Amino acid sequence: MTDDHDHHQHDLAAKQIILDDVAQYGCHLALLPADNYLPAFAYSIGLYKTFGHPELICFGLSTNVMAAILNHARDLIKNGERLHTDTLYDGFLTGYNIRFLEVDKAHYADYVGYGGWFYDGSFDFPLLQVIWPDKQHHFPWDKDFNPDWKFKQPLLDRNTDFKFYEERNIGVYVTSQAFKGDPILYVYHDEEGDWQFLTSETPDANDVKLVCLEEITRLDPGINHLFHLQYGWRAWRNTAGDAWQYAADTMEAES
Repeated sequence: MTDDHDHHQHDLAAKQIILDDVAQYGCHLALLPADNYLPAFAYSIGLYKTFGHPELICFGLSTNVMAAILNHARDLIKNGERLHTDTLYDGFLTGYNIRFLEVDKAHYADYVGYGGWFYDGSFDFPLLQVIWPDKQHHFPWDKDFNPDWKFKQPLLDRNTDFKFYEERNIGVYVTSQAFKGDPILYVYHDEEGDWQFLTSETPDANDVKLVCLEEITRLDPGINHLFHLQYGWRAWRNTAGDAWQYAADTMEAES
């Protein structure tokens, strides 16, 4: 009961801060630090209401740098400038240009939840993603872009069928019963990065096979909702129709 109460109070306080910032500054910046798997990201709330301009989201840099980028954008927008997807922009990152992409609405619920709350429980607002280049000025869609940086900023104008921060052909473990109609009920993302998709809590080792992660998302598109599962965490549900529950994998932590 205490945890639920504390969460409710935190949620109320966060929403009040959003309202106060939009009233005072024209927008609020939500800053989400990196965890042990996903990069940090930041997004605006209120640009569309205050200035009629798409909201903005940025990934993979420090929260301070991303806040500076979004605040600079807010200042330009406040002075009447419109940011477009077909233009290179300087002045946001010292020595580097940036670009913008239009975010597919299939990604909104994954990243801009408080934005949906602010706009009356709806994701009916435009959203642009800030895209920054590598140190050689290549953008993520360029052939020579630094491969080590590929998953620092997901491209949210695409890949709605595969939201994981890994290659589609990465090998993962699954119980063979999943391909015979049994629902996947237990998912583990090991500390070493391995994924396990199981139809029972204690499967027979002889039933476990190695397949591409993309095969799992094709078998059960709902698995895409688990893309954010951190290293050392697990997710489970009682039936295929239930919502997923999440927790740190305490058994792995103790081993």
